[in-house]
Amino acid sequence: MREHEANRLRIGGITPLTTVDYPGQLAAVVFCQGCPWRCRYCQNGHLLGRRAAAGMDWARVKAFLDQRRGLLDAVVFSGGEPTAQAAIGPAIRAAKTRGFNAGLHTSGAYPRRLAGLVDDLDWIGLDIKALPEDYAALTGVLGSGELAWQSLEIVQSSGIRFDVRITVHDRLLPPTRLKRLLARLSSLGVEGPSLQVCRSQAMLDPALGPNAITPTEVIAPATDRPTGK
Repeated sequence: MREHEANRLRIGGITPLTTVDYPGQLAAVVFCQGCPWRCRYCQNGHLLGRRAAAGMDWARVKAFLDQRRGLLDAVVFSGGEPTAQAAIGPAIRAAKTRGFNAGLHTSGAYPRRLAGLVDDLDWIGLDIKALPEDYAALTGVLGSGELAWQSLEIVQSSGIRFDVRITVHDRLLPPTRLKRLLARLSSLGVEGPSLQVCRSQAMLDPALGPNAITPTEVIAPATDRPTGK
C-alpha cells in the first residue's frame, strides 16, 4: 500500500467520536470534500464543491487516528461523496492498517470506483434516494438513478455488510412513492432499510419548504410494504 497517495484526499472535517454512524461501533467520521450531485435536501452544502478549501489534510487525520488506536473501533468516510476522489482507496487502506474497521457512507454516484473499494471495507451505508426514474428531480443530474441502483447491485453481490438508507421529504418522496420504493427494494431482497425524516433546516434548496412528514408517518409504510417479487 502506498499511504502517501492518501495525502491527496480533500477533507472537509472530522467528527472525532460517534455512536450512530457505524452500527454498533465507536467511530470517527472523516468528511470528504466534493460531490457531483446537488440533492435538494442536502444538509452539507459546504462539502459539495471540489475546489473548496480543505478543512484539514490527511497528515492531521493520520495523527488523530494514531492517537485513537485501541479507543475507537472504526473510521467512516463520508461526505460530500467520498468515492468522488481517487485517494479514497489509499485512505481506507491506511485506516485498516491501523487496526480500524472501515466504513463508507455513499450515494453510489461512482459504481465503478465503489466496486474497487468493497474488498477493503467492513460496512457500507448506501443512500437510495428514490426510484431510478425519480432521481433527476432530486439530484439535478440525469442518469443519477441508474448509477445509484447499479451501486446497490454491486454492494449486494459483494457480500459486505451494508445498510440502505432513505431520506424522506414529503415533496420529493410522498407516501405513495415511498411505498413503491420500499416494494422495489424488497423485491430485490433489501429488507429493513433505515428511514430518516429530512430536516428542513439548512437544505440546499430552501424552496422545498418545511417537511410535512413526521417520523411516525415514515415508519408506518415500512411495516405495511408489499413483499412480492
